[in-house]
Amino acid sequence: MDHDALLLPPFAHGSGPAPGLASGAAPDSASDSGAANRRNMALLVQLRWIAVAGQVATILVVELWLGIPLPLAEMAVVLAALVLLNLATQLWLRRIPDVSGQALLVGLVLDVAALTAQLWLSGGATNPFASLYLLQVTLGAVLVDRRSAWVLAGLTCTALLALAWTHRPLHFPGHDDAAIFSLHVAGMLACFLLDAILLVVFVTRVSENLRARDARLAALRQRAAEESHIVRMGLLASGAAHELGTPLASLSVILGDWRRMPAFAASEELGQELEEMQLAVDRCKSIVTGILLSAGEARGEAGAAITLGRFVAEIAGDWATRRGTTALALDNRVAGDGMAVVLDAVIRQAVVNVLDNALEASPGFVGVVALRRDDSLVIRVSDAGPGFPPDMLADIGRPYRSTRGRPGGGLGLFLVVNVLRKLGGSVAARNLPAGGAEVTLALPLPAFAITEAADA
Repeated sequence: MDHDALLLPPFAHGSGPAPGLASGAAPDSASDSGAANRRNMALLVQLRWIAVAGQVATILVVELWLGIPLPLAEMAVVLAALVLLNLATQLWLRRIPDVSGQALLVGLVLDVAALTAQLWLSGGATNPFASLYLLQVTLGAVLVDRRSAWVLAGLTCTALLALAWTHRPLHFPGHDDAAIFSLHVAGMLACFLLDAILLVVFVTRVSENLRARDARLAALRQRAAEESHIVRMGLLASGAAHELGTPLASLSVILGDWRRMPAFAASEELGQELEEMQLAVDRCKSIVTGILLSAGEARGEAGAAITLGRFVAEIAGDWATRRGTTALALDNRVAGDGMAVVLDAVIRQAVVNVLDNALEASPGFVGVVALRRDDSLVIRVSDAGPGFPPDMLADIGRPYRSTRGRPGGGLGLFLVVNVLRKLGGSVAARNLPAGGAEVTLALPLPAFAITEAADA
C-alpha cells in the first residue's frame, strides 16, 4: 500500500488551531517545563524528608551513643522548620499544576539555610557533614538555569566560609585528640556514602524527568512543523480550487454545446464519450466544491445525519462506482448499527484516500472491514500488494515517504494521519503475514454522535 493519493482538505473540522501551531506551541512548551519542575519539586520534598530523618538519627547517635552534648532545643527548631516547610510544599503542590524554576531555586536556598543552621550549631566547617553542600550544588546545577545555579553555588561557598569564621564549637568530654580525629574520619566516610547514594538516586530521577520533558517538547515541535506543512498545503489546495472553478465551468458549457451539435448527436459512440467527459468534469467540480467547503465550513456543517452502517456502505459503494472497480470486498459489521452521527467530507475523503492507495497497490483486491470498538468506529483497509517497507512502518505518516519514489509523493497518508489525530482518532499500519498491507482508521464516535436518530 502506498502513501500517494488525493490531497485532503485538512481543516474542514473547524475545531480551532491545531496543537503545536502558533496559538498553542509556546503554552504547551511552558506547561511541559512547569510539569517537569513540579515533579522535581516533589523529589526535593522526598529528599528533605530523608534529610530530616538523617539529622534526627545523627543527633541521637552523637548525643546518646558518643556522649557529645548538642544544643538540642535549637536543632529541634530547625528540624521543625523543615517539617513545616515540607508540609506546606506538599499542600502547595496539590493545588498547582506547574512549578517555576524560581520556586525550585527558593526551595534549594531554604535547604541550604537549614543545613547552614545545623552546621553552625554543631561545629561549623569542622563538622564532617559540611560536604553535604555539594549535594545542594549538584541538584542546583541539574534543576535550575545556569544563572540560578551560580547563585546557589555562591551562597553555599559564602555559607561555608562563614562557618569557618564563626560557629558554636563542639565539646568532646572524655575523648582525646586521636579519638576526635577518628570520629572526624568516620563522619567524613558516612557523609561521603550518604552523598554518593543520594546523588545517584535523586539526580538519576531528576534526569529522567528532564529527558521526558525534552522528548515531549521535541514531539510538540515535530507536530508543529507537520501541521504548519498542512496549513501551507491547505492554502495551496484552496487557491487551486478557486483557479480551477472557471475552466471547469467553461468545459461544462462546451460539452453541453457539443451534445447539441448534429455531428455529435448523430453518433452514438461520440455521445457516450461526451457523457463520460461530462461525468469526469462533474467529478472534478465536486472535488473542487468539497475543497472549498472544507476550507470554510465548520465540522459537520457540510455533513448530514447518517447511521454508521449507511456511512460505511455509501462510502464503499460510491468509491467502487467512481473507480469502476469490482475489487472491493466489504465486511460491514456495523450494518445494523443505528447510531446517528454527522461525518463530514473530510472524514469521507480520509477513507477514500486510503482506499485509493490500496487499489493502486493491489488492483485485484481491496478489503474493507468496518466494526465498532468501544467508542470508536474502526475501518480496516487491506490489500494484496507488496506491503510497506520496514523503514516506512517505523515512521508511518511522515511526509514525502512514498513506495513509488515519486517526487512530491507520500502526502496522502501523512494528511490522513494528521487529520485523524486532530479529531482525536488514530491511524495504524502493518504488513499482513500472508502478504499485503493493512491500514486501520479509528474514528472517535463521541466527537460525531448526535442525539436524534438518523433516518435509516
